[in-house]
Amino acid sequence: MIRLIAGLGNPGPEHAQQRHNAGFWWLDQLALRERVQLRAERGFFGDVARLRGADGDVWLLEPTTYMNRSGQAVAALARFYKIAPEQILVVHDELDLPPGQAKLKLGGGHAGHNGLRDIAAQLGTPQFWRLRIGIGHPGERSAVVGFVLGRPQRGELELIEQAMDRALDAVPDLLHGRFEQATMELHRGNAPR
Repeated sequence: MIRLIAGLGNPGPEHAQQRHNAGFWWLDQLALRERVQLRAERGFFGDVARLRGADGDVWLLEPTTYMNRSGQAVAALARFYKIAPEQILVVHDELDLPPGQAKLKLGGGHAGHNGLRDIAAQLGTPQFWRLRIGIGHPGERSAVVGFVLGRPQRGELELIEQAMDRALDAVPDLLHGRFEQATMELHRGNAPR
């Protein structure tokens, strides 16, 4: 069962449309769907909202620490509410998936993603859930920074939004710990690579 959902991105209007903010985009849509408002919580280094459910509260978090320090916010909230790493879902942009794909997994490496690296370091384990929103890859390693900090083209954005919609539909299963069903819901629309 998931008790904390953290969407990753960089704060500020200058970053709002960048691919690296796919986690923020998705969490904003979840908050809108659930009719909750994210509010600044200095003690948790981010914007926070609470979903009240039959199985207990679920916290939504957008760290305002910038991507490279995302773990500071995630760990602070997790420690305060005694949330185990395997009860955390981190939503982030994924270079290794094309736009239109989204995948769910527990644990694993950070694949060079500084937000994931910091969260694993701050939690002391990589054993947290990840919702990977595909943004594609520029093809050249040297072009990655400019790519993730750039805006997707309209066609790419439409595919990313379709994947995010499927991921939103999987939230009830995620919140109840039905990870296999959530994975099937999420992957049903993934186009082959």
